[in-house]
Amino acid sequence: MKSLIDILDFSVEELQDLVDTAMQIIQFPLAYADRCHGKKLATLFYEPSTRTRLSFEAAMLELGGQVLGFSEPSSSSAAKGESVSDTARMISCYADIMAMRHPMAGAPYVASRSASIPVINAGDGGHHHPTQTLADLLTIYREHGRFDHLTVGLCGDLKYGRTVHSLIAALSRYPGNRFILISPEELKVPEYVREDSLDPYPVPFEETEDLEKAIPELDILYMTRIQRERFEDLSRYEALKDSYILTPDKLKYAKEEMRILHPLPRVNEISVAVDADPRAKYFEQALNGKYMRMALILKLLEESAWDHLPSPEPKDLIRGEHICRNPRCIVSTEQELPHLFYRTEHGQYRCFYCDLAEGQ
Repeated sequence: MKSLIDILDFSVEELQDLVDTAMQIIQFPLAYADRCHGKKLATLFYEPSTRTRLSFEAAMLELGGQVLGFSEPSSSSAAKGESVSDTARMISCYADIMAMRHPMAGAPYVASRSASIPVINAGDGGHHHPTQTLADLLTIYREHGRFDHLTVGLCGDLKYGRTVHSLIAALSRYPGNRFILISPEELKVPEYVREDSLDPYPVPFEETEDLEKAIPELDILYMTRIQRERFEDLSRYEALKDSYILTPDKLKYAKEEMRILHPLPRVNEISVAVDADPRAKYFEQALNGKYMRMALILKLLEESAWDHLPSPEPKDLIRGEHICRNPRCIVSTEQELPHLFYRTEHGQYRCFYCDLAEGQ
């Protein structure tokens, strides 16, 4: 039974199928208005969310289904200490599909190992956010008509920005793409993202701290906020939070066909004066997220109707030889989980749940 934990769980062909379905939904909404009649989506949101949670709920309701769940852990049995695994088993008794957002990396994967229904990762810590990437991809497709031969600038928090990690992974598989990674030194893309998504293909990229210098080259500018909730030292957040602010003046030398994306919410990294620029597509991007989540729900429910077996666990995992020290990894709170590691092509041992290298 298929779940969506990482954007790489889907091939490029499957991603194109989802885009095609979303385009059909946009064109013929009434044809899809009853596709999920009698089905229930459970939304398990252990972290605050507006767009993602409401987008999932709107998607299911517009497909004719129903929604149940919680929007904060204090209103669930998690407040009593219930494990993610047990919660997933219980939710499987009441719903046909679930979407989970959790502050700990690896939590949706753990849920998928225990659930008897498909699990959708709606964001796990600073790790992955595959359904935001689906929204990004549909926006790129509707604006540029392709996923290849694009110069993509990613700006802001590239270290903890799970939306950035997932988008890089998705676009790295298409030919001719190039990335310009714009961030302060402290918020550079993690090494595992480079090793997994940039080096193998290989994908050309450059790193810079200069947003204005990069803008004229870009087909897509993907802005992100500096995320307060990912910093343990709030003084560092205060020092970095205003690193990049996009204003109309900075767009003077941008291409007319460049498009500005942002996963939202924004704080002050995009001036409201930019909203009137025809290149600004972040609110359309949020709407596109609903259409892609509709397509995703349909796909996973259809596949689960004939395939009830859990997805196989990846091969070559190492058990019991290494311990993950990441306080934001699911193994730090789910004490009975086995510590699982895998060895990279570079000889590093990385935690399977959070991708943190041993010793970091």
